[in-house]
Amino acid sequence: MEQETKQVEVKEQKGSSNKMREIEVEKMVLHCGGTEDKLEKSLKLLEMITGSKKIFVVQSKKRYPTFGIAPGKKSGCKITLRNKEQIKDLLTRFFSAVDNQISKKAISENQFCFGIHEYIEIPGLEYDRDIGILGFEVMLVFKRKGKSVKLKKIRRGHYPKKQEVTKEEILDYLTNNYNLEVGK
Repeated sequence: MEQETKQVEVKEQKGSSNKMREIEVEKMVLHCGGTEDKLEKSLKLLEMITGSKKIFVVQSKKRYPTFGIAPGKKSGCKITLRNKEQIKDLLTRFFSAVDNQISKKAISENQFCFGIHEYIEIPGLEYDRDIGILGFEVMLVFKRKGKSVKLKKIRRGHYPKKQEVTKEEILDYLTNNYNLEVGK
């Protein structure tokens, strides 16, 4: 009888950490806006930060006369990173640029977004005359295991609402892994 209760306790301890409930970073998107010459500087900045030349240029779909943007005109650039080691390295540098402080408003369901005003604040990057002073935004997308079931084209599965990553879980993940302080 005692042996059966010990086995049940051991099974409960092993089952308490469900791998399907673990949170991980799916991707990191760096994006920078601008038209004409500022767009060229933004492309150089993202290339300098990531070391990759696979940068996607965004074309606008609407007209914004104040910013000089018309439909079909190039208005920004972005790059998506999925390498976990590169993401972790860049995140530690980016968080040190914002003094390891984040705002609660920057966190939403499944994602976290923050901006860096000047790239020269990032450790390891030096001022480049061709680029000047520019800032960019960083967006982190979080997921749990099993999200690929939702994205399949053939035999697409159901991805329940409980598998979505909540604001509190993202906040806990960031504070535990990167020692961040949370502001208002």
